[in-house]
Amino acid sequence: MKIDKSVVKSFPTFEKMPDGDIEALLAPAVSRRIRSGDAFFEQGGPATHFFLLINGRLKVTQVTPDGQQIIVRVVHPGDLFGFARALGRADYPGTAIGVMESLALSWPTELWPQFIDRSPHLAVGALNTIGQRLEEAHTRIREMSTQEVGRRVAHTVIRLSKQAGRAEGTGIRIDFPISRQDIAEMTGTTLHTVSRILSSWEAIGLVKGGRQKLLLRDPGGLQALANALE
Repeated sequence: MKIDKSVVKSFPTFEKMPDGDIEALLAPAVSRRIRSGDAFFEQGGPATHFFLLINGRLKVTQVTPDGQQIIVRVVHPGDLFGFARALGRADYPGTAIGVMESLALSWPTELWPQFIDRSPHLAVGALNTIGQRLEEAHTRIREMSTQEVGRRVAHTVIRLSKQAGRAEGTGIRIDFPISRQDIAEMTGTTLHTVSRILSSWEAIGLVKGGRQKLLLRDPGGLQALANALE
C-alpha cells in the first residue's frame, strides 16, 4: 500500500518538510498493518526498522527485571517510533502492541542517518519527539514518586484525554480501547486499586466506563479533583 504524501504532511512533524524530502522519505517505505494485540516489534529484539504510525493506536510496554509489565507510553497517529538508532541502541527497549488495528510505514534502520542528513526538518522533528517523551517520562516518574495513587490515575486519564480525546456530548471520550489494567500499568498500581477509583468516580458522575472504553463526563470536575489532591 502506497501512502499519499498529503497524509504524511498532515502530521505536525512533517508539515513544514518540502515535498521533495517527503517523496524521498516515502520512496523506500513499506506499509505494515497489524491487528489488535499483535506487535510491530518486541522488547530486546534487534532494532532492524523504524516506523511512522499512520492510523490506529499502540501501547509500548516494558517488562521490568522483576517481571512486572508497565506501559511506558501510547503511540498516536503521526508519531515516529522504534527509532532506537537515534537513542544509540541496537535493540528495541520495549514492545509496541496494537490496541486496535493499526497501520504504519517502516524503513530499515540503516536509512535513519541518511534521512537525518537530508532533512533538517526530520532531524528537528525527531529531537522534538525525543524531548516530549523525556518530558512525559520525567512527569510520570515524578508522579509515581510523589503522588498518591488517586492523583496519579487522575492525571493519567486527563493526559490521555488531551492526547486522544474526542468530544462526545458535554464530555470527552478517550478515542481508543483502554482497559483498567492498562491504566494500572501506566500508573504503577494494581487492577483492584484502579477499579475501585474509577468506580467511585463513576458513582459521582466524573467518568463513565465500559468494556475498554472511558468517557470523561465531567472533565473540569476531574481536573479539579486532581488539583484538590495536591
